Amino acid sequence: MNRQPVRLAIVGGNRGASFMNALYSLSDRIHLTATCDLNEWVLNQWKEKFPEIRTYRDYHEMLKDSAIDAVFILSPMHLHARQSIDALKAGKHVLSEVISIQSLEEAWELIETVEQTGLKYMMSENYCFSRSNLTIKHMADQGMFGEITYLEGGYIHDLRHLTHHPDGSLTWRGQLHQQYNGINYPTHSIGPVAQWINLNKPEGDRLKSVSSSVSKSRSLQYYFGEHYGKDHPAAREGFWRQGDSAVAVIQTEKGVLIELRVDWSSVRPHNKTHYLLQGTEGAYITGRHQYEEDLIWFKNLSPKNIADGEEMWEPLSSYQPLYDHPTWMKWGEYAAGTKHGGGDFMVLEEFISAIQEDRTPSVDVYDAVTWSSVFTLSMESVENGGKAIAFPDFRTRVRN
Repeated sequence: MNRQPVRLAIVGGNRGASFMNALYSLSDRIHLTATCDLNEWVLNQWKEKFPEIRTYRDYHEMLKDSAIDAVFILSPMHLHARQSIDALKAGKHVLSEVISIQSLEEAWELIETVEQTGLKYMMSENYCFSRSNLTIKHMADQGMFGEITYLEGGYIHDLRHLTHHPDGSLTWRGQLHQQYNGINYPTHSIGPVAQWINLNKPEGDRLKSVSSSVSKSRSLQYYFGEHYGKDHPAAREGFWRQGDSAVAVIQTEKGVLIELRVDWSSVRPHNKTHYLLQGTEGAYITGRHQYEEDLIWFKNLSPKNIADGEEMWEPLSSYQPLYDHPTWMKWGEYAAGTKHGGGDFMVLEEFISAIQEDRTPSVDVYDAVTWSSVFTLSMESVENGGKAIAFPDFRTRVRN
């Protein structure tokens, strides 16, 4: 086992600042070597905190730096695949923010590059590593829910303010909503539930088909009208292709039904942890808002109402720490102080461990492209009136 610190470069310094606490917590195993960003002010901010860091505005120039072992790609979403492939070809391990690819062509090229280089590639799906989602995975792995038959995952987060610059021009998120229509940000929704059924693993399941539908588009049109006036192009009917809410129904090869919902423009408080699991021996459902607890029920464990004998939900917290995932038991103390329920620490720790232990990361390239392909396949389904679209088998090269 190689425990030499990994020499890491941050690509996308603005977003990368969110991982500052995680980087500090892992400073004995990560040597922060460089950062790359187009904004000189952002680079100077990193330089103030890490005086020895090298800064780059040119990504390909940074990839020539032989002192870098790995890159953490936190750039706009449409750049992830190309930058990951270029980094791997330059001899760098890659941790990439979500989503990993936006087309099947990118998916195949990314897989082939990972396989040809033999380097570590991981997608930074931090929602997989929150304490509650890890606990449910640990329980599912032990068979506590029996046979799992149905799953839900939702990402419902009002991010309208991130779709534009101060002058009203569109950011990459705004361009995404203008140009595409489907499940445009799927991995927060599907990632955790996919891990609960060991999707893509030898003992697990495989995605078979996806059917997707999208609501009308209204939220961003009204928002731009309120902030920039009725004459702004984004305030006009027909400007936005993306509907407010997108829903996908996925069938797996083993008959599990998965429902996904993505909505990051409707007006409402954040509902970042919308998940549900139904099995033959138990069930789990997350709280609908920050003041509700996650609830769980087991056929042979949960108590019944004394008055009428009816089954009763229990708070998930009553099963912790007894059923905490081993990963959380090991690192939870450090992870708890970082964002996304500790996920920001956990993804970095898992990536660094995979390099140092020379093993496959828990969210590998096959997971990354499978979960991310919901983006492009859902668009095709919407274009075809909700038609079920088959998933390729990325591991065996069956492209359907």
